[in-house]
Amino acid sequence: MTNDQSQLLRSFYPTFEHFCQNTLHKPPQQLEETLRGLWLPLAMQIASYRQAQSRTLIQGILGGQGTGKTTLAKILSLILGHLGYRTLNLSLDDLYKTYSDRLALQQQDPRFIWRGPPGTHDIQLGLQVLDRLRQSEPHSPIEIPRFDKSAWHGAGDRGTPEIVNGADIVLFEGWFVGVRPIDPSNFDRPPPPINTYEDRQFAIYMNTRLQEYLPLWDKLDRLIILYPVDYRLSQQWRKDAEHQMIATGKTGMTDLQIEQFVEYFWKSLHPDLFIKPLIQDSQRVDLVIEINCDRSIGKIYRPGHPS
Repeated sequence: MTNDQSQLLRSFYPTFEHFCQNTLHKPPQQLEETLRGLWLPLAMQIASYRQAQSRTLIQGILGGQGTGKTTLAKILSLILGHLGYRTLNLSLDDLYKTYSDRLALQQQDPRFIWRGPPGTHDIQLGLQVLDRLRQSEPHSPIEIPRFDKSAWHGAGDRGTPEIVNGADIVLFEGWFVGVRPIDPSNFDRPPPPINTYEDRQFAIYMNTRLQEYLPLWDKLDRLIILYPVDYRLSQQWRKDAEHQMIATGKTGMTDLQIEQFVEYFWKSLHPDLFIKPLIQDSQRVDLVIEINCDRSIGKIYRPGHPS
């Protein structure tokens, strides 16, 4: 650890303890190694990139279910705030189309079973928000969309926007932030669970819908990928989270429902087809953070340099 990092660790530690106990519900000692080895140096790196430019920095965070992208965005926001930066967390979820628009979309194309895949977001809204954040005068109020997952019995809808007075750094996270269309020949022999002709046609259609997101991804200054050592782990992580939620008395999905739910997303944007190539793309990706089976942090490397 550098002297600057050690000094930051000492001053930030009380906030870190509070975050662990009240948000993550874990003892801080359990995550101190991650704080030292990843979160603090990464936050300082992001801060240095912001210092090098005269406008809002938009840092993308790509991670599938259970990889910890929301936790990463929250802890980075706290550290960057501690360093004096106005930091805004924005999720791809916040850009969902309204409930009525998604209902109309589903009626038009029944393959849109759940919210989440390409086509269920309001791209223009995202572009307007990021442009306003970049072009705003200091302390000018900006509406940030927020998605309420509890609305319409869990179908979700756009909630009350958050008003912010600009931002120095935006942490923009989501399960396919930065993902780009691939060559259609990749679907000639697709991996499971893209098994049937209908699955393949759905995957091809999702690939074409990704084209609409490219203007949004072009707003990213940097991109981090949280990459599980095996993409199939996300299914078990989702089950674990659901079991924990049910144990507290809340309702949740059965294991079979979870399997169908996760496989739906694999069919729309399969990690082997869409994420795997990105970890070699040094032009568009700045950092890859491997996530181990136990959800601990594995290797951290630049694309194309895993060793």
